[in-house]
Amino acid sequence: MTHRVHPYSFRLGQVRDWKSRWFDRRNYQAFLKADVKLRAWLFKELDKMYISKVEIERSPATLKVIIYTSRPGLIIGRSGAGANALKNKIEKLFEKLSLSKPRGLQLVIEEIKGPETDAAIVAKMIAESLEKRISFRRVLKQALTKVSSHKEVKGVKVALAGRLDGSEMSRREWLANGRIPLQTIRADIDFARYRAHLPYGDIGIKVWIYKGDVFEPKSK
Repeated sequence: MTHRVHPYSFRLGQVRDWKSRWFDRRNYQAFLKADVKLRAWLFKELDKMYISKVEIERSPATLKVIIYTSRPGLIIGRSGAGANALKNKIEKLFEKLSLSKPRGLQLVIEEIKGPETDAAIVAKMIAESLEKRISFRRVLKQALTKVSSHKEVKGVKVALAGRLDGSEMSRREWLANGRIPLQTIRADIDFARYRAHLPYGDIGIKVWIYKGDVFEPKSK
């Protein structure tokens, strides 16, 4: 059997940082449950907003939720009305799930300026194209061209698996361009998985984007 390791967890502490940043021995179980529920709810609630990731920071007095998206204006809304409404929904979610309600809730919306270089957003773009019944080969080539056109991208790989084009038997198809050094820890590889919901079944989408190696800053 093969031993597959998630590219994100493989680089934790070297290239990547934890998406939940806090430590509490007494309330560890409750806080972990709250983080998992909150993150899953946000991805479902903001499904069409091109959310890349959600980071959570806790302190004794506050809970800080950082949402990374390529469409910040749609979430913030006019004069911040959308952000305030989302903040109220999060507070109601904690009450509904009987979770410990945070004392001070801070909601931060961060913009992703290059959405074509973010694996999660690229995977969602591919899913939208497949759900519009566009040929999967065309979708693969378009995604590869868009991502490869950026200077910071050194390599990209896109894989689709499922009943492609409605075939009776599922199969896996992929295209790649450039290098994808998965065994190099210092390699900055962004990875994401997503699903496209089609009438004849779901199609799994995987995206790898390599942006070069990350070295420690040289000491003066």
